[in-house]
Amino acid sequence: MSLHVVVAGSSGFLGTHLTAALQRQGHRVTCLVRRPAEHEGESTWDPYSDVYDREVIESADVVVNLAGAPLVGNVHSKRWAQDVLESRVTTTRLLARAIAESERPAAYLAGNGIAIYGSQGNTVLTETSPSTGDALLTTVTRQWEEATTPAREAGARVVVLRTSPVMDRRSAPLGPLTLLFKSGLGGKLGNGAQHMPMISLRDWVGAVLHLTVDDDAHGPVNLCCVDTPTNAEFTRTLASAVHRPAFARVPAKVLEVAAGPMAPELLGSVNARPQALLDQGFVFRDPDVRAVVQAGLQRLDP
Repeated sequence: MSLHVVVAGSSGFLGTHLTAALQRQGHRVTCLVRRPAEHEGESTWDPYSDVYDREVIESADVVVNLAGAPLVGNVHSKRWAQDVLESRVTTTRLLARAIAESERPAAYLAGNGIAIYGSQGNTVLTETSPSTGDALLTTVTRQWEEATTPAREAGARVVVLRTSPVMDRRSAPLGPLTLLFKSGLGGKLGNGAQHMPMISLRDWVGAVLHLTVDDDAHGPVNLCCVDTPTNAEFTRTLASAVHRPAFARVPAKVLEVAAGPMAPELLGSVNARPQALLDQGFVFRDPDVRAVVQAGLQRLDP
């Protein structure tokens, strides 16, 4: 069945690959763009001014929001932190309201992050686990998810995409890390015992395609590989894959100073498990760190 899917954030790395995959499956895609629409399949919007084409949202079967300011920036800047929060909450809330005001509310796949759980050591974290702590991204993801409320209250099918870092050498974090490890400077962060959720690009795209067409899928969904590695396990795997030693170690105190408010994301432990996808019968092509790293280095497209 062909669907009309509206995508915000379509020009980003994930949005580009998702849009292409949707089109390959025969779906009609409309990309929301911040500039004047120039091509077929584009629609101009300005989420900060409540400007969007209501007919586009009204005609959508599914709306996917991947919009948000990059996490790469001056991590010590309060302006950067505010942009990270506002860009995600503003776009999510606007689309949630637009869907709620439609006569036939579209399904809403709302981007989010695995950081919502906060650092919880070795505890296995599924979609029913609580969110704890007040780290920057944990706080952002809570407000980000709450912004979907209007669509949910209107009876729309809402799926919250709790995305972990997507490993592909064409993008961060794997791209910069691969260069670092190839130079022999790779190593553990802190003691390396912290769990580090991740997912391959092809599994992320495959999972979102699955959630797009599955009318029974709803609620939060962890987008991460089945077996979440520790940072030490990831370090050994990547070092082996690029045939370099990884003796370096970045002390926790150094990271806390250098990374500022992002340090908890590097040193915190999130032992996530994609229970919702497993329960829905989704089959991961890259279930563990070795497969995820191999797929990312080989740039295996969805």
